Amino acid sequence: MLLKDKIFKLKGKVQNYAWGGYEYIPKLLGLKNEEHKPCAEYWMGAHPSASAEIIDSEKKYSLHQLIKEYPNEFVTEKVYTQFGELPYLFKILDVKDMLSIQVHPTKNEAAKGFDAEEAAGIPINAPHRNYKDRNHKPEVMVALSEFWLLHGFKQLAELEIILEDVQEFNLLLPLFKRDGIKGLYQFVMEMNQAEIDAMLIPLIKKEISKKSLHKLDKSMPGWWVTKLYDGTTEIKNIDRGIFSIYFFNIVKIEKGGAIFQKAGIPHAYLEGQNAELMANSDNVLRGGLTPKHIDVKELMKHTLFESVVPNIMYGNNLSGVEKNYPCPVPDFGINKIELNGTDKLSALSTSFEILIAIEGGGIIYGSNKSGIAFKQGEALAILPNEEYSIVSSGKCLIFKAFVPAN
Repeated sequence: MLLKDKIFKLKGKVQNYAWGGYEYIPKLLGLKNEEHKPCAEYWMGAHPSASAEIIDSEKKYSLHQLIKEYPNEFVTEKVYTQFGELPYLFKILDVKDMLSIQVHPTKNEAAKGFDAEEAAGIPINAPHRNYKDRNHKPEVMVALSEFWLLHGFKQLAELEIILEDVQEFNLLLPLFKRDGIKGLYQFVMEMNQAEIDAMLIPLIKKEISKKSLHKLDKSMPGWWVTKLYDGTTEIKNIDRGIFSIYFFNIVKIEKGGAIFQKAGIPHAYLEGQNAELMANSDNVLRGGLTPKHIDVKELMKHTLFESVVPNIMYGNNLSGVEKNYPCPVPDFGINKIELNGTDKLSALSTSFEILIAIEGGGIIYGSNKSGIAFKQGEALAILPNEEYSIVSSGKCLIFKAFVPAN
């Protein structure tokens, strides 16, 4: 093989999406953002559109290309036979503005959707294309700060209270009592623009007034509505995604907390920073809060119309320094490693692993016995079947992505 060692520095790719912040990712990576571009995501993976690079003796190699050329050495024969690629994409996100209301399809439905769009001759890079691959896209996120998101539908009793308390929604109450969550959501998502404006413009103005009187906080839908529209010179052509802010759970996750999002769960990130790990897919069905392609019919086809109690995880102890956030998929796993100077992590990589230091730094030792020093913002790639240890002279916070052994 081209490379002799099994542990390397890894350099990811920054994605400058409009909803990203300007400071968190540049500060984490030790970069200057002189052009003041929004830095939304830092990708660490082998996705062909933005592959990370392996650094060896000052030379850089595309991780995507290395896996194609040396699949068994990089991801193991078992993983390559099952997935045909590195099955996960690891990211750091800085969410300044709300992301789109979205749902991800199951693997079976993704394959059917992809094949249908291929048969219809829709170019893979067409803006109205829904399915970019045949894969599902379950995902887990671990909060790196206080993080806010929308996650699944509220409990039935809570939805009923919303429809009763919000005057503009009163006329939806009989429909909800008769047809449940699906009937309610389908009705508002299929309303024409004039009807949406008639219902939501008065509500938005009320929420803006409440904010000016300091009567809103982040646990309330109105806070996020005003974040979208406060200061707008003319309130019109209201985004239908506003309904979701009232109908979905508004979830606050403290630093170190995590949440898993399976296929069909409607969700949207609202604000904060996180480490996100997902199946290596770009299949997103959007329903609002975005200038990107919205396909309500396709979104409805794949949405789970059921109440969800958000399950916030804080990790299961594997050792004194490592915790695992359980994810019920074969594509990926994520662990948190915390060292405090006197600690040491000893491990064996059973798959291709990617580690990133979020705070502090340390030294990693592999089977060749020579150590690699790393600091905050630096990522490491570890090939399968490598015994390694990590030591740190002070506090060090690391997140590790891997493919589960079983």
